[in-house]
Amino acid sequence: MQRSTDRILTTHVGSLARPRDVLQLLFAKERREEYDVGEFDSAVSEAVAQVVAKQAEIGVDVVCDGEQSKSSFLTYIAERLNGFSPSDDEGEDLWVESRESIAFPEFYAAQRKSREGLVAAPIKLVCTGPVEYCGHDALQRDIANVTTAAAAHDVAEVFMTAVSPSDVEGQQPNRHYQSDEEYLFAIADAMHVEYQAIVDAGLVLQIDDPRLLTYYISRPDLTIADCREWAELRVEALNHALRGIPEDRVRFHTCYGINIGPRVHEMNLPDIVDIMLKVNAGAYLFEAGNPRHDHEWRVWEDVKVPAGKSLVPGVISHSTPLVEHPELVAQRLVRFASVAGRENVMAGSDCGFASFAATEQEIHPSIVWAKFQSMVAGARLASAELWS
Repeated sequence: MQRSTDRILTTHVGSLARPRDVLQLLFAKERREEYDVGEFDSAVSEAVAQVVAKQAEIGVDVVCDGEQSKSSFLTYIAERLNGFSPSDDEGEDLWVESRESIAFPEFYAAQRKSREGLVAAPIKLVCTGPVEYCGHDALQRDIANVTTAAAAHDVAEVFMTAVSPSDVEGQQPNRHYQSDEEYLFAIADAMHVEYQAIVDAGLVLQIDDPRLLTYYISRPDLTIADCREWAELRVEALNHALRGIPEDRVRFHTCYGINIGPRVHEMNLPDIVDIMLKVNAGAYLFEAGNPRHDHEWRVWEDVKVPAGKSLVPGVISHSTPLVEHPELVAQRLVRFASVAGRENVMAGSDCGFASFAATEQEIHPSIVWAKFQSMVAGARLASAELWS
């Protein structure tokens, strides 16, 4: 995995806006309607080529495919795992009876109403049989698309996202296994296949695990101590899924989800950082660019970054259309470098900018690219200060 040895490198979390033709095909896939597979593959390949080219043009160092083939970072895995059946069971919904929706009911009710009827909701699934990986063809298609696209440009490195076992568990309720733990580790065994294939292809694996933090938001009946105990088992399962994969080929991302809202009741970084660092990864991506967590850079005054590992704080936020000034980005990076060491810091984003195709898009793509430009410019300013 690349590190900031002579300048601050730039990257982001993953999801980027999909073209309209890809969106329509993704909607059909999610609703299990008929669609032209050849047309889908062609449209996705072209979309990946364009989105990688745009990242390279702006100057992002470590790029990805923008999750162009995925309906969302969360639900894409349904077509890559056996053992699930359609159901009326909704699974977890972060904004129904959560700490945030209880505190600000009028705001979240209005948010839900504003999206009613925009697109058909994806089919809900539950686990009804043994969980096994079956997504080899789709995964190899994604690997080939991003590898081909990146080869045409001068990029430092390519990463590919994959969802954590915990997030699969939360989205697809269990009706087959005898316990939550048995179910969780069955998912981990299945996801190991995808994780290993990504690394074997020469890509950096990014694990997306927002549930590590959002479980606290979604469960107002639980204490921080309860959620920490819950998180310990989920990290153990994730490390089981990562077994045999070198830490320096793995990035771990956690966040608070797509939520342009008050965000008053989110778990604070000091309450979970020690558990996050137990993940067998070489880099950790987390929210640090929004006003609820910008101050948490000071956490790293007391928490030592493990040797050889990197922090990738969000220095641009997905939760506001405001474009961060390059000097603000630089200030954020210099602060992190002051507590963690300049070689241990990379510039990133708080979260993806198009995590769910069905709700594209809270931040317009033109603004997203402007944010990326500010991130790159800010990283150059920080580099000049840190390596002068």
